[in-house]
Amino acid sequence: MAGMGDGYVGSAQDAVRIRRLEKQREAERRKIEELKSKTASTQGQAGLLQFGSGTSEILETAFKKETVGLVTREEYVEKRVNIQNKFEEEEKEKLQKLLEEEEKLQLEKRQKRKRKVNPRLSFAEDFDDGTEEEDENNIEEPAKLKCGKLGKDPTVETSFLPDSEREAEELAERERLGRQWLQEQAMIKNEPLEITYSYWDGTGHRRVTQVRKGDTIGVFLRSVQQQLAPEFREVRTSTVENLLYVKEDLIIPHQHSFYDLIINKARGKSGPLFHFDVHEDVRTTADATIEKDESHAGKVVERHWYEKNKHIFPASRWEIYDPARKWERYTIHGD
Repeated sequence: MAGMGDGYVGSAQDAVRIRRLEKQREAERRKIEELKSKTASTQGQAGLLQFGSGTSEILETAFKKETVGLVTREEYVEKRVNIQNKFEEEEKEKLQKLLEEEEKLQLEKRQKRKRKVNPRLSFAEDFDDGTEEEDENNIEEPAKLKCGKLGKDPTVETSFLPDSEREAEELAERERLGRQWLQEQAMIKNEPLEITYSYWDGTGHRRVTQVRKGDTIGVFLRSVQQQLAPEFREVRTSTVENLLYVKEDLIIPHQHSFYDLIINKARGKSGPLFHFDVHEDVRTTADATIEKDESHAGKVVERHWYEKNKHIFPASRWEIYDPARKWERYTIHGD
C-alpha cells in the first residue's frame, strides 16, 4: 500500500482508518499552506515559508525513522498518530509565530506613518488605510507633502461663485437701506410745505396756506375751504369734493399728493408741478434751449363755476392731470 513502510502489519480496517485520517490532515494542511502562501505573498518573504519538500514526504521520513524494525499494529498506529499530531502542532506554532510577527510589523508601520504624515492635512487618515505592501521608501513619501498651509488663493476672482454667507450679508444690507430710505421719505412727507394759491371766480384772490408734503390735494382743499369760508359764501356752502385745484393748466385729482408731484418732478402744460410758490424766470427767455422755470399760483375753483365757464379762457385750456402723459415743452396762453 502506497505511503506505508515495509514493516506494516496492520489490518485492512486500520489501513482504511489511516487513509481517512491522512485525507483529513491533508485538507487541513492545504488550508495552512494557502494561508502561508497568502501571507508570504503579502510580505514578500516567501522564502521563510518554503520548506523544500512536500508535507507528505516529511511525514513519511519522520515515520520511517520511528518505525525501524518490526513493530506491532498498535505501536504503528500510535507512532503514526503521534508524529502526525507533533508535526501539526509545530506547524501551528510556526504559523502563530508568523501571524504575531505580521501583526507587530503592521502596527509598527502604522505608528511610523502617523508620525511622518502631517496631521494638518485633511487626507492624512487615508494613508493609514492603504495597502501594506509598500516598502520603506514608499512609506517615507507622504512626509514630502509637508508644505505651506493650504487655503484659498486671495488673488483669484470668486465673486461670481454662489456664496450663501455673502448673499445673506447683501440681503441684510438691502433691507437696512430699504428701511433707511423709508424713514427718510417719511421725514420728507412730514416736512411743512407753503402753497401760494388763487381762489378763482373770474378774478383772482391770492392766498397762502401751509400743509405737509405728504398731504393729498383733498387735504389741501379742505384747508383752503376753512380759510376762504368766512369770506366767500359759495365756498362756505360747498363741499371739498366740489372744489378743484388747477396747477399749470392741469386739474389735479384729489387723490394725488404733493409728495408724488415733487418726487416725480411732474410737468404741466405751462410750468413745473413741483413748485408751489410763485416766481418768474429771470434767465434769458429768448434762448429756446433753456427750459422755463416760471411757477404760477395754482387756482382753486368751485366746480359749478368751471362747468359753466369751461369753454372760456382760461378754463378752456384746463385738462385732467395724467401722470403717464409727458409734456415735452411748456405752452402759455393759447399756444
